[in-house]
Amino acid sequence: MAQLQSVSPSVSLQAASTPPLTSQNIEVPAGSVGVVSPQFITFDEPLSLASGQVLPGYEIAVETYGTLNADCSNAVLVCHALNASHHVAGISASNPKDIGWWDNMVGPGKAVDTERFFVIGVNNIGSCFGSTGPASINPATGKPWGAAFPMLTVKDWVEAQVRLADHFGIQRFAAVMGGSLGGMQALGWAITCPERVAHCIVIASTPRLTAQNIAFNEVARRSIISDPDFHGGDYYAYDTVPKRGLSVARMLGHITYLSDDDMDEKFGRNLRAPAENGGYHYGYDVEFEVESYLRYQGEKFSSYFDANTYLLITRALDYFDPSQHCNGDLAQALSVTQADFLLVSFSTDWRFPPARSREIVRALLKNQRPVTYAEIDARHGHDAFLQDDARYHAVVQGYYDQIAAKLGLGERQTTAGVLA
Repeated sequence: MAQLQSVSPSVSLQAASTPPLTSQNIEVPAGSVGVVSPQFITFDEPLSLASGQVLPGYEIAVETYGTLNADCSNAVLVCHALNASHHVAGISASNPKDIGWWDNMVGPGKAVDTERFFVIGVNNIGSCFGSTGPASINPATGKPWGAAFPMLTVKDWVEAQVRLADHFGIQRFAAVMGGSLGGMQALGWAITCPERVAHCIVIASTPRLTAQNIAFNEVARRSIISDPDFHGGDYYAYDTVPKRGLSVARMLGHITYLSDDDMDEKFGRNLRAPAENGGYHYGYDVEFEVESYLRYQGEKFSSYFDANTYLLITRALDYFDPSQHCNGDLAQALSVTQADFLLVSFSTDWRFPPARSREIVRALLKNQRPVTYAEIDARHGHDAFLQDDARYHAVVQGYYDQIAAKLGLGERQTTAGVLA
């Protein structure tokens, strides 16, 4: 049984701050969904997990944009990447500087047009942004779950989100979409619940992690676990956080999100604060701009992200492999799908390179699934899926226009300042 803990709509005209942040007292850019607040939906029924463990009643944080039509046919589910959340678009009611992580993609007249589609941004269980996770209270102990929080998989996230769809009365999503880890979830939806996904949009993603990617995740996890402030994952009881380990993990991860060309253009070999003679200081403090940037990113990340969540999500990434139970045959794993597919990759993404997306495309074609594929020549590496790139957005926009036409949702209305 699902219970709505917040009865206010996601697109909110007030928040808990004083004075209240509203669409009337803040400048809302063209194409924005406006000021938004999350909903927290509680599910009392335990969730059986792939590990064999059971998660008792859990809570999912969501934001919604647009209006669900009478037959619930215009719903789009947006799945997030590792460090993102349900805050996909708009201006957070609690912080006007907090803009949704895919705000350039979702909104009135944008590629995912909220004038025609009802968009749900969902926060995965295990996260630290409102859904039940390691920092939540374990009902069995009355203390934070910490290291006792059960291991999770992409399939577990899908199963938890199925109940969310049922809560909204959505039997079939017009589309499930995501980038990076979110793309894996979209693919997981198409495999686990084929009858509930009309279109599956997988961006900058992969059918499984390579050994190199698993290795990156392991180094990141060891940096956290080796931090003396980790305390076996129960650092909440010590009123501390493993900031050093989490910061290093983020620094490592951030390198993999950028391309070599992008980093060279941004930083090159520029010195942060050259010595008086314009040269080096000959020490281990910051010398280069890129070092300063990575340290800043690590410090910032460690100030708001939960270390146990980082461990959980990176392990879920490692575990994802739909072909595992099909003798490594991805085509067989995808044979159950019923959706039409859009896949997008980026030329300089070396974390999840275009070859991984093409592997999915070939497997879908073997199953005679309708699939559209675009490889975008972009210099931003893996993070290109978050960028406001006109060519990339035109592909996604065109695909959603086709979906809208199938559903009779009318034509997209052009918004000033938004891709026409």
